[in-house]
Amino acid sequence: MRYIRPLSIEDAVGQLAGSAGPAAILAGGSDLLVRMKGGFVEPELIIDIKSIAGLRDIRETADVFSIGAAVPCAVLGENAALKKAWPGVVEAAKLIGSKQVQGRCTIVGNLCNASPAADSVPALVAAGARAVVVGPSGKRTIAVETVPTAPGRTSLAKGEIIEAILLGKPAPRSADAYLRFIPRTEMDIAVVSAGVNLTLDEAGVVTAARVAIGAAAPTVLLVEEGAEALIGRKLDEAALERLAKVCAGACRPIDDKRGTIEFRRKVAGVLARRAAMTAYARAGGK
Repeated sequence: MRYIRPLSIEDAVGQLAGSAGPAAILAGGSDLLVRMKGGFVEPELIIDIKSIAGLRDIRETADVFSIGAAVPCAVLGENAALKKAWPGVVEAAKLIGSKQVQGRCTIVGNLCNASPAADSVPALVAAGARAVVVGPSGKRTIAVETVPTAPGRTSLAKGEIIEAILLGKPAPRSADAYLRFIPRTEMDIAVVSAGVNLTLDEAGVVTAARVAIGAAAPTVLLVEEGAEALIGRKLDEAALERLAKVCAGACRPIDDKRGTIEFRRKVAGVLARRAAMTAYARAGGK
């Protein structure tokens, strides 16, 4: 096994693309090291990206927040501007593991681990986040929801690395929220989760929405019909009931020791409803 710590994204991409055997990216390591210890993966090459300039930074422009691939989740909550603009995304990131884990884990690692139950991913999808991908063929920007393709698998080609996550500045009277259900009070894996992002007009009518459900299918679900149930409405009971029904119906869950199919569908609707109410209140709705 080889361990390298490149100083540029170009070097990291070259090393990853040129690897003859299995290779892994080390950002926080909270998933990778556990999987290595359990014998689930045995990379021949580990590329530590924490020394690459810019990858540990949160950069803000007039239009966007750029979150580097090696920014720990704990740092997201320390950025007042990001927390104000995207409270749901920050809430989701701060639910990953313990306080100690949050000092290491990253939202890009959470995304690329491609777990259906990843906490940050539904919130990022609801927020319309994009991923900046760098590879041998250059740089491209893709929607976050297109990265995971199945449990443990992503759409990234050989040699490609996610450099940053982009979160656009929200429109006026916009807000997001994230909720999950877990059997314990903390440090557990989501049985079901929901992220909702809303924009309102001056009258409190929803003009734009994104609804995402996690841990209820092989990948996070962007429920467009759920968004349609809210757009053009004040968040009345009929709209919330329609949202819950649509989200429950969109789920493709499994039966396991953590929950049944019926239970997950029911909870998905409940969480989507509650997250929508929180996002609505945060956006200034009454």
